[in-house]
Amino acid sequence: MGGKVARWLLLILVAALVLVGIWTWMTLNWSFSEGERAGYVQKLSKKGWVCKTWEGEIAMVTMPGAIPEKFEFTVPDDAVAQRINALSGNRVVLIYQQHKFIPSTCFGETEYFVVDVREVKDGPPLPMPSVPQGRLQTP
Repeated sequence: MGGKVARWLLLILVAALVLVGIWTWMTLNWSFSEGERAGYVQKLSKKGWVCKTWEGEIAMVTMPGAIPEKFEFTVPDDAVAQRINALSGNRVVLIYQQHKFIPSTCFGETEYFVVDVREVKDGPPLPMPSVPQGRLQTP
């Protein structure tokens, strides 16, 4: 009787591990959303006690003088992380995939996984708003 209980417990444990494995594979291979974020890389570092992952942050500035919004991200590929480091100090566009419900932070601390980067080339300056010339008219 004890042998049957042990077999059932082992079967349940194996089934649970298989389900967790399938869930992890699905969350890492199918993205919830994809997009781009532009800004200046503020930090990028490889961190973690056991699972070392590249974690970073960019400041997204919409116009000069505005308070920047921060975007935290994870870089799973060392080659992409090196390209981001090479472009530090420049305005960049990060191409990311959002992966929700990953069961562990061992794959990254955020759900935003950067898969590519490109430098933003400075274009022509933005036009200044026109100011009417002449005298003010009062009613």
